[in-house]
Amino acid sequence: MLNETMKTLVLAEKPSVAREIARVMGSHNKNKSYIEGPKYVVTWALGHLVGLAEPEDYDGKLGTWALEDLPILPDRMKLKVLRESSHQYKAVQQLMRRPDIGELIVATDAAREGELLARWIIDMVKWTKPFQRLWISSQTDKAIKEGFATLKPGSQFERLYHSARCRAEADWMIGLNVTRALTCKFGSPLSAGRVQTPTLGMIMQREKEILAFRSEEYSQLRVNLGKFDALWRGANGDSRIFDAAKAKELQDKLAGRSGRIAKLKKSEKSVPHPLAYDLTELQRDANRLLGFSAKQTSNVLQRLYEQHKLVTYPRTDSRYLTSDMAGTLKERLSAVAIGPYASLARPLLRGALPLSKRVVDDSKVTDHHAIIPTEQTVFLNALSTEERKLYDLIVRRFISLFFGPARFDQVAVTVEVAGETLSAKGTTIKDAGWRAVYDGQTMDDEEDGEDADEGGDAKLPELREGESLEVKQCRIQTGRTSPPKRYTEAALLTQMEKHGLGTPATRADIIEKLIGSDTIERQGNLLHPTGKGKQLIELAPADLRTPELTAKWEAELERIARGQGKPDPFLKGIRDMAKELVSGVKASDASYVPHNVSASHCPDCGTRMLEKKTKRGLLLVCPNEDCGYRRSDQQQLSNRRCPQCHKKMLLKEGKAGKYVQCLPCGLTETLNKDSKHMNKREQQRLVNQFSKQQESMGNSLGDLLKAAMEKQNKSD
Repeated sequence: MLNETMKTLVLAEKPSVAREIARVMGSHNKNKSYIEGPKYVVTWALGHLVGLAEPEDYDGKLGTWALEDLPILPDRMKLKVLRESSHQYKAVQQLMRRPDIGELIVATDAAREGELLARWIIDMVKWTKPFQRLWISSQTDKAIKEGFATLKPGSQFERLYHSARCRAEADWMIGLNVTRALTCKFGSPLSAGRVQTPTLGMIMQREKEILAFRSEEYSQLRVNLGKFDALWRGANGDSRIFDAAKAKELQDKLAGRSGRIAKLKKSEKSVPHPLAYDLTELQRDANRLLGFSAKQTSNVLQRLYEQHKLVTYPRTDSRYLTSDMAGTLKERLSAVAIGPYASLARPLLRGALPLSKRVVDDSKVTDHHAIIPTEQTVFLNALSTEERKLYDLIVRRFISLFFGPARFDQVAVTVEVAGETLSAKGTTIKDAGWRAVYDGQTMDDEEDGEDADEGGDAKLPELREGESLEVKQCRIQTGRTSPPKRYTEAALLTQMEKHGLGTPATRADIIEKLIGSDTIERQGNLLHPTGKGKQLIELAPADLRTPELTAKWEAELERIARGQGKPDPFLKGIRDMAKELVSGVKASDASYVPHNVSASHCPDCGTRMLEKKTKRGLLLVCPNEDCGYRRSDQQQLSNRRCPQCHKKMLLKEGKAGKYVQCLPCGLTETLNKDSKHMNKREQQRLVNQFSKQQESMGNSLGDLLKAAMEKQNKSD
């Protein structure tokens, strides 16, 4: 029991969360780096304040990258205060050393990463007093109060901390050593890592499949039987015919013939509601239905959780709820029963909610339950367009949990004509069930395959087995086989989850890291490998290119978090692997050719410069280490339009002066620097600008300038 004069320090992850906790728990005295009250002093971490030490912190010479110094594997990993947030670390350190602070409550995100950043601060400050854990799944006032009423002992999360520490140290030992080895060996910045490299490997494997694919033309026979259409199928069930002569022969054989219904199979299908969202499933749907990137979804979801308090903890890997939540579900439904959701949610509030094992299952929830709405009152107008769209997905999925299955009758017809088999399928909806929540919008994954146009939802008439039918028309439809599709972010997230690459919290960042390092790029909704990525996957150690090794490591980290595995054997295996991977790179006889060499030469040393994409545009960088020259080559649109495609042309500058270029057409035009011609928009801009500057002096100067411009136009 704390002395009445002693206070409790609360460590949150972000200032915004700290402010909410302080408000709810009665701390109102605001300071630069903390908020104090009669019982609680609330401070924050600004993300990581402490991180793993860099190689040069162990030995100054390691600040320079050299192949002979690798691998770098310290006997014991050190921590360091991160320079960019050192001011906040000092503030937290002073608070932890205050004599009137008797206890600590860790209120960072209730997850592996949140646990790690708090523990590293505790280790660095050498905190020896008791500490407890606030473990909540939403940021509402009610959740915060209940969380403080049921604090958990810090020791309960020791295994989670060790799992997080092992992951961070493994990423340091593998990522740092392999990245330095590749960069030093091949003389170009090449990044590799425990998760990013196998992810790139999957993208490249798909690229190889696409390049190796040879498209073939095929035919299908669509037969009109008067009452309905059917497709010819071979003995193996395939409707595609790869021999044009055979297709013509079959057409002649079936034309005008009679047949009978050999088999008529009626069955009732029942499709239960989809499971509630975890982060990965929500990122998939948001990419597929809304066009959001995985990172965009994470950012918008964080705002819905933290700022608006409308959804529960985002970075979860569970799609189920716990039994102790059952009593809160009607309150959550009542909160969302507004606007477009009122007619769906209100009828559910009149009776008991059906809670099947597809909704509530304690055995399938580890740290956090699925993402669902909170009990917070919703004001849809307060949300941005992005937030509104993502919230809509979450709310509709939540409401659908309490609807029955979608039921429909399916009819499969097999017709025999002249010894050949024709087939057709039809579907009749009996009860829309949970699909009614989505207003008819399909929530199934996109159909692939050659028979997507078979007409599975066609309306079939009343038919009976043995019924005679006549071929009214038999037409040949041609098509071509399609190569495998490049990954969308939704499809890549599915593969990462399937192979155990990363966690729901890290997968979006891995994709962004690959894009940021110029190894993959977005083209529309598809992910393409770049010239750098294609070479990097061949230069990277073979063990890192495929998901198996990384998936094994992720599974071991999960075992450590559950108390079934030990940190030391895992880290020993990582050290041994780092040595092997570096040795493999050192022994490589491969070569790397930069894919982004520009046509520009460095004005200082004459070396051909490299193009580097940045958020601010294109950057030209001299690859010569002794030079380091760089300049921005931002693409500036001119007002001149291309005479061929009529798109705005880029304004560029060369040795002969300024010129404009149309990238799609390749057309260039020089700009006459002596020309005094000025377009009317530019004239008006100058007149307006000058007039504003001279307002205090009256309008005479502006009028004089306007008159001068008009005179110039007449002389032109």
